[in-house]
Amino acid sequence: MHVTTADKRASFKKLHESGCFILPNPVDIGSAKALQHLGFKALASSSAGFAWTIGKADNHVTVEDVCQHLAALSSAVDIPVNADFEGGFAVEADRVADNVERCVRTGVAGLSIEDSTGDKHNPIYESALAVERIKASRRAIGDSGVLLVGRCEAFLWGVTDLKFVIDRLTAYADAGADCLYAPGLKTREDIAAVVKAVAPKPFNLLIGASGLSLQEAGDLGVRRISVGGSLARAAWGGFMRAAKEMAEKGTFTELGSGYPGGELNKMFS
Repeated sequence: MHVTTADKRASFKKLHESGCFILPNPVDIGSAKALQHLGFKALASSSAGFAWTIGKADNHVTVEDVCQHLAALSSAVDIPVNADFEGGFAVEADRVADNVERCVRTGVAGLSIEDSTGDKHNPIYESALAVERIKASRRAIGDSGVLLVGRCEAFLWGVTDLKFVIDRLTAYADAGADCLYAPGLKTREDIAAVVKAVAPKPFNLLIGASGLSLQEAGDLGVRRISVGGSLARAAWGGFMRAAKEMAEKGTFTELGSGYPGGELNKMFS
């Protein structure tokens, strides 16, 4: 049965109503199809993972690159795709809105907007502008059914002030964000505090430093878990180990740890 974009958007919203689910991050069509094959109910793009596939550093891709990538992912699978849409590829709220409209047209079921500036001396947008960017994104999404994620990047940029993060996330919720996200949280106490502060809206946890399992995160009230560029780094780890062994030693033992080609062909047939 054909799954429409509207179907995907409706099922994605349903996933956010209760429980805790994993939202893994593919980097291309093949990895997206593999994750669907393994039974995941939804996916999220990875800005870093995608950038590396086209030989660029994270945060150095264009909105055109990303929208083409998102359209390819969304059309390749029958499950929802949440877009890592970085900072909307613009500073001014009206330009962010224009890009969000483009993102919606790719067929994604959700998209996130970050508040980091890229300037290490002034890493997070001033509050009023950050909130206006979320409001503009909400207006651009309109009645499309796309879920809006408001992200506070403070912890990733060394601003480890939990009150600052909570104030930002609650402001983004009030501005129209459907789901909240603060990558970089490490302790159970911080995670639980943020979950409580944004409730009843769902919270996305980036698994990494916290080391929590799906069950443990769910017990804290987390609604969804993403892994960012971790799957991409794991894949690059295997590739680079094997390639370095060939380049530096002239041996090929690492190739023996590859995933069986027959199994890949069976999965994609």
